[in-house]
Amino acid sequence: MQAPNRHQRLAALRDVIADIERKPALAEARHRVDADTVSTRFPRFAGGLVQEVFTDDTRHSSVSLGFALAQTRGLLAGRRMGILYVQLINQAQDMGMPYGPGLISFGIDPAAIVLVRVANITELLWACEEALNCKAIAAVIADVAKPSKHLDFTASRRLSLRSAQSGASLFLLRYGKTREASAAQLRWQLAPITSGRKPFDDHAPGPARWTVKLERGSLIKQHAEWVLGWTENGFTSFTPRRGPNDRIRTNTPLPRPLPTKLGNRLSQAS
Repeated sequence: MQAPNRHQRLAALRDVIADIERKPALAEARHRVDADTVSTRFPRFAGGLVQEVFTDDTRHSSVSLGFALAQTRGLLAGRRMGILYVQLINQAQDMGMPYGPGLISFGIDPAAIVLVRVANITELLWACEEALNCKAIAAVIADVAKPSKHLDFTASRRLSLRSAQSGASLFLLRYGKTREASAAQLRWQLAPITSGRKPFDDHAPGPARWTVKLERGSLIKQHAEWVLGWTENGFTSFTPRRGPNDRIRTNTPLPRPLPTKLGNRLSQAS
């Protein structure tokens, strides 16, 4: 067997260091999860965690943002009533920004959200770290549309330590199938699925639903995948609805002779 090279040893050492440094935050969060988890309900997490939220494409950015805001809503309490949403200027022009009236309908006050647009990823990381240190901020949501070499393990470890020390949470919204080394305590994969049922019209599109899969994290032991949707009280777990492509498949029929065609092109089997 070939001995691990220098880069592999460094990556393993970084994981060990990150695990040691984030143990206090993990212990507190695990206690909160164990107390709140019932059946298959999606758990509630305490503040002070860094969560990576991945979707395969930027067109699903609203799913990631909704997931982050739903968790953030449960963190708003006491002096921590602020939310910082930060993204790059050029990416904001392509992807848009949170819509105020829509936030109100889901119980989030737009006045509580501070929108920050920065010129580059270095400024974005600096803004996240400084905001996490603010006692009035409950959560920071960083929308990063493209991979960046600056958002590496070292940067994520700095953010993880700052988040654990301050008690504010950080949600990193990421896109694509590439996964870099990270010190985030939780990593999620989100994907839209068939919508919920609409009353009186089973064929019409209903409320949005999406799957949430835990890719990384030791806070949850029993469940690792949920179907979530928005309600007036935040998101709720649902049973997946069967769509037209989810029909039960039967075995392939055995081959048999084809019926011959008649003169009028009708089959004898008609």
